[in-house]
Amino acid sequence: MTDMLVKLYDLKNDWSFLAEQEKLGITIRKPIGPEKHLIVDWVKRKFLLDAWASETDMALSNRPITCFVAFKNKKLIGFACYDATALGFFGPTGVARSHRGKGTGKALLRACLLDMKLKGYGYSIIGSVGPADFYRKAVGAVEIPDSTPGIWEDWLHRI
Repeated sequence: MTDMLVKLYDLKNDWSFLAEQEKLGITIRKPIGPEKHLIVDWVKRKFLLDAWASETDMALSNRPITCFVAFKNKKLIGFACYDATALGFFGPTGVARSHRGKGTGKALLRACLLDMKLKGYGYSIIGSVGPADFYRKAVGAVEIPDSTPGIWEDWLHRI
């Protein structure tokens, strides 16, 4: 899977997506410390990926936290991280299947990218992209040639 690049300086500083999600009863925010274990466990359980759980743990350990979460009725329904595997990288991210199609994934993406922009990043790399069309449409991401396997070429994982 290829990496994609987003020009953060082209993103408008428009956070109206938070209000749009609120109208659906969905709150998007940064988590606080006591929620860390709940979020990491949820990511591992919902997406069955130890690597995503580890990356989420890293994002929640950063100061300031580099993760946003989505809640509905006090239940976690989505998450998005950045600076989890490498500085300037967006991901991992996911929304529970039962809550997809409501713009929550795009809202979490935009929250992370705008947070990165406010920190002074000019670009964000979306690593090992699955749904390339989603990122193209949502934030104007473009594919980075010859970026497979990228940063993950030599990572340690179970055999």
